[in-house]
Amino acid sequence: MRVLAGYSSDDRGADALALAALVVRTTGTPLIVANVHPPPWPARGPGSVDAEWVAYLKGESQATLAEAAGKLAESGVPESDVTLRVHSHRGSGRGLIEVARDVAADLIVIGSAPRGRRGRIAIGSTADQLLHGSPVPVLLAPRGYAGDPPDRFERMTVAYWRRRDVDGPLSAAAGIAAALDVPTRLLTLVLRPPGIAAKFKDAGGVLDRQAAQADEDLRDAAGRLGGGTPVERLAAVGTGIAKTLGAVDMLPGEVLACQSSHDGPLRKVFLGESSGKIVRAAPCPVLLLPRGGAVSAQVR
Repeated sequence: MRVLAGYSSDDRGADALALAALVVRTTGTPLIVANVHPPPWPARGPGSVDAEWVAYLKGESQATLAEAAGKLAESGVPESDVTLRVHSHRGSGRGLIEVARDVAADLIVIGSAPRGRRGRIAIGSTADQLLHGSPVPVLLAPRGYAGDPPDRFERMTVAYWRRRDVDGPLSAAAGIAAALDVPTRLLTLVLRPPGIAAKFKDAGGVLDRQAAQADEDLRDAAGRLGGGTPVERLAAVGTGIAKTLGAVDMLPGEVLACQSSHDGPLRKVFLGESSGKIVRAAPCPVLLLPRGGAVSAQVR
């Protein structure tokens, strides 16, 4: 598994680097660290650019990556395991997608946008571009992750809903959990109907049936994962995604995996309404998986 970390010289870059360093120390895989700078504006004609400005942009990116290399060395990642890449693109997220394709990365790691709450993930422009088009899983670090990162990963919780294209992402999550040497937990959020719908005569009975169906679906999914390793299952009942997820226990070294929307393109990440709410509510790193079955093959 080749890991690509997007790095900028700020807190979100430090958070991404801390999470990526933990991944590569755990798995022993190589790490590519990329800085995406904006392209120069054309000057003096349609085919020319300001050479001095290009040199300045590249120099700034190289200095930023040298800073990243120093931080990685301090965190125990050998210099020989790190490759530094400077890339030019108008969109930093789309630039990281291009780098991921160039280096055949299996995972992209980024940090939270700076406006988010500490310990939570805010989606900025870089994440938005990645979460609506990355061909490989995207791992997001919560804001402030670098301040007190865990010593190790402890568990992979997979937010699970039964649907026809779920097996590929489910296998991919299990494969990454195996690479991180952690157990897998399957989680389904069973949500109470909001507002007036909650007062309907049979609302409680409907919720009970939904919870029973969720437990059956989780048992079936756990059986399909196979491998002989026990898979924990949890159907959490609550009101709203944020409140229900907030009541679920999370370990210090937890990673929460989430499926892409079924409305998105096949074999690409696509953040839907429910997955977006999960990303924003999660108190731990979140792994967003591309839709479709090809992901599991990439991870293996």
